[in-house]
Amino acid sequence: MSRLVLKFGGTSVANVDRIRNVARHVKREWDAGSDVAVVVSAMSGKTNELVSWCKESAALYDSREYDVVVASGEQVTSGLLAIVLNDMGIPARSWQGWQVPLYGSDAHGAARIVDIDGSGILAGFARNREVAVVSGFQGVNRETGRIVTLGRGGSDTSAVGLAAALKADRCDIYTDVDGVYTTDPRVVARAKRLEKVAFEEMLEMASAGSRVLQVRSVEIAMSQRVKTYVRSSFDDPENPNPGTLICDEEDIVEQQNVTGIAFSKDEAQFTLRNVADKPGVAAAVFAPLADALVNVDMIVQNISADGRTTDITFTAPAAEYDRVMDVLERNKAAIGFHTVEGAKDVVKVSAIGIGMRSHAGVAAMAFKALADKGINIRAITTSEIKFSVLIDAAYTELAVRTLHTLYGLDKA
Repeated sequence: MSRLVLKFGGTSVANVDRIRNVARHVKREWDAGSDVAVVVSAMSGKTNELVSWCKESAALYDSREYDVVVASGEQVTSGLLAIVLNDMGIPARSWQGWQVPLYGSDAHGAARIVDIDGSGILAGFARNREVAVVSGFQGVNRETGRIVTLGRGGSDTSAVGLAAALKADRCDIYTDVDGVYTTDPRVVARAKRLEKVAFEEMLEMASAGSRVLQVRSVEIAMSQRVKTYVRSSFDDPENPNPGTLICDEEDIVEQQNVTGIAFSKDEAQFTLRNVADKPGVAAAVFAPLADALVNVDMIVQNISADGRTTDITFTAPAAEYDRVMDVLERNKAAIGFHTVEGAKDVVKVSAIGIGMRSHAGVAAMAFKALADKGINIRAITTSEIKFSVLIDAAYTELAVRTLHTLYGLDKA
């Protein structure tokens, strides 16, 4: 008998009719003899509404109470799905994060999973194959007993973590797309669904802007070797598509140089002019940003022409633009820069593929192709299986289409 964890996102449970459709997917697996745990998100748009209520209530709200409020959306969904399943004759009960329990750190709004005790869910499996409907995105801090949330998209992380704790045979992430594509089909009509993607590739795609899976969920899947599928809840529950398997690199027989093109519009560029070129200046810049919990991505430091001053350019989430500017201005004397320039009309475009490890010149091809299209590159970063370029936002679609064609993904 197999053991499965199924996760359904906000669009999949947006209303009661869609929850009934989700129940049909659950029933298919339950009828096939599997023990099933389901992790659900809040209804589409509900979390945003709850967040807005917190902001409306107070400009500086208590993050502990914020977690209490925003965690309530998943509670509603889990209860409704359990009601529907029971009405269909399938034994089911809802579980909140604190009931499982899923233990999280005390970083309210961005907690990390510390431990999951799935013994109660396993007892339900053994007793009468009871389906566990778990509220995603939330847990409890063991020391304080307070509700904590795992950050936006945290239901993916809940699901993969629960699959690891239950030693599930696989974790199916149901969303509004039927798998992982070579790029966003809304930008490139010829984008293809991938049959398999390596854990490392999916991690890079997620961090580079692909919104199919949350980054931390992929980290857990990779470290715990959780076989994970991305599937569509809008497929026919009786005959669904297989989706995309996220798996070990060894499970992929044929590897292309580039697997996919991702892009992120949530980028802002910052340039510090005339920074003193001396040891410790980078720490003076980035330590205060780290203390402010700003995630810095691309970093470029120009070579000093006179041996005294240089320029430092970096990127951070566009949503953090004002906070970054505030941190830099408050630390201007300690850093020693002359001026700071910022831009939000930029996009990061990335090419990802484990085949890059064994093939030289993959990035150089892209730089030439973009130059031929008149696209200026503001910054570049590379890793073993990825390179990213920062460009003007106006050229996003042209750049993505150019790279998608360049690496033969139109015909993948």
